[in-house]
Amino acid sequence: MNDIAQRVTSLRKYMSTEGLQAFIIVSSDSHSSEYVADRWKVREWISGFDGSAGSVVITPDKALLWTDSRYWLAAEKIVEANGYELMRDGLSETPTIIEWLCDNIDEGGRVGTDGTVCSITEIDAWRNGLSVKGIILDSSVAPFDTLWSNRPSIPLGMVEVMPVDIAGESAADKIMRLRKALYKEGADGMLITMLDEIAWLTNIRGCDVEYNPVVVSYMIVTARDAVLFVDRRKVTSDIGEYLQSQGVSIAEYDDVWSALKKYSNKTILVQPNKCNAAVREVVGEDKLLYRDSPVAGMKSVKNEIEIEGFRHAMQAEGVAMVKLLHWLRSTVKEGGVSELDVDKKLTEYRKECAGFCGLSFATISAYGKNGAIVHYEPTIKEFSMLEPKGFLLLDCGGQYNFGTTDVTRTIPLGELTQEEKEDYTRVLRGHISLAMAKFPKGTCGTQLDVLARQWLWRAGENYLHGTGHGVGHFLNVHEGPHQIRMNNVPTHLLPGMTVTNEPGLYKSGRYGIRIENTMLVTDYITTEFGDFYALEPLTMVPIDKSAVIPELLDKDSIEYLDSYHSWVFNKLSPYFEGELLDYLRELCAPL
Repeated sequence: MNDIAQRVTSLRKYMSTEGLQAFIIVSSDSHSSEYVADRWKVREWISGFDGSAGSVVITPDKALLWTDSRYWLAAEKIVEANGYELMRDGLSETPTIIEWLCDNIDEGGRVGTDGTVCSITEIDAWRNGLSVKGIILDSSVAPFDTLWSNRPSIPLGMVEVMPVDIAGESAADKIMRLRKALYKEGADGMLITMLDEIAWLTNIRGCDVEYNPVVVSYMIVTARDAVLFVDRRKVTSDIGEYLQSQGVSIAEYDDVWSALKKYSNKTILVQPNKCNAAVREVVGEDKLLYRDSPVAGMKSVKNEIEIEGFRHAMQAEGVAMVKLLHWLRSTVKEGGVSELDVDKKLTEYRKECAGFCGLSFATISAYGKNGAIVHYEPTIKEFSMLEPKGFLLLDCGGQYNFGTTDVTRTIPLGELTQEEKEDYTRVLRGHISLAMAKFPKGTCGTQLDVLARQWLWRAGENYLHGTGHGVGHFLNVHEGPHQIRMNNVPTHLLPGMTVTNEPGLYKSGRYGIRIENTMLVTDYITTEFGDFYALEPLTMVPIDKSAVIPELLDKDSIEYLDSYHSWVFNKLSPYFEGELLDYLRELCAPL
């Protein structure tokens, strides 16, 4: 707490010197990443809150943290300890950051923020909102190199190549596809800022960001050139030769700014809600063409080799998960098992699988009431011991060098209440209803979201997070542009897209339930009414049946669950024998 207080005080002194009445600090980096390298964890440094989403506002007498419902319970403890006020983002009674500033900053006041880590869209929205009250936004202030002593540098993880027999398409061919897309958009070039887009386009991977195998870099692609801006110390001669063979030249990471200043083509495409605002200050508004990134759409539709890689990764993950479930069955009754032990044991089992590279996100191993904290993560200082009763919510994923996994299972550890069983069954029925969906071409995820929620709604229950997100191919576990959620995301679902199916329910102080499979959008049928699509499961992990109340499921739901388990058994049984094979057979038996 003393460290946090000193850091806030140092920022307030800077604000006073610069004539700022408030300062906004966001969670992102210069590349609009969800997970950021240590260098860009400024919001965590000044607040102590380490969730992946949230923003801080500091004034001379206030310190406030905005974060969404996933983190409210976790953030409560942090803000109380560090002298912050929690602003529950998403509630109707909670003002937005701009609304709060307009109500609390005098007309003519100045608000500062670092434009190198805020998107063009953010800066424009903030500036317009504040101008109504005559408040000025200065996005050119970046004090943290000075205020943060020993601030981490940009990571120096070495660049690696994803072979084309795993990527399924050469970087040269991807870049050619991008050039055709830019031509259709009327753009002379494109600045790519998103790290996963650069990794996918060039078929390179790295270790600069925890959980995400990406390389901190920028890229400019024109009709003639493709330049990767990256610290040259991270690129071996072999990698340099590979990139050159794909038509990609290399320049230093910071050289992107001089390259943008000298950019001589007419227009350069940027995605305004992903491109940092400092780019506009360098290039000028007149040369920027605001469009969605063509790379995001290209990357979201997996080719056949990528899909096969996903299947391989899901199979490896399934084997590890079955071993873990078997281990839990015996050890929890004996006692002495913690939430941390679950994560550690699962990682041990994953390491037995060829191609395992690490986690795709921090494991959520949440027992009992901790399961109600949507993004709970046990720590060495704070964790719970498992008991032979109630639920363990386990949300986990692995990075394999041929695919990325994301799976959640709610695991009964012993006796359950009638309420727990009813809630579990309703969540499961929603999961199955979405999994069985058939839908016409042109459907977006928002139109399917109700399928997963309907059984909870009938009981007056709901969850506040999205129902599904894309999953990258040995890349970021959260991938767009498509999603399944209540608020409108208009991107159409297309064959080849991966998307999770993860309805849940959270009762504060009691328990949490979530069941998640990664799905693949596939062709279904073509009729006189057009093309129709379906969702095919990729995840190969048994879903616990002991908490199910069969009477709350219809015939189709039961048949789907039995069919899913028959498929899982056929996929995983070759990897087991003896007691483990018998256990898998039990897990996959018909309901």
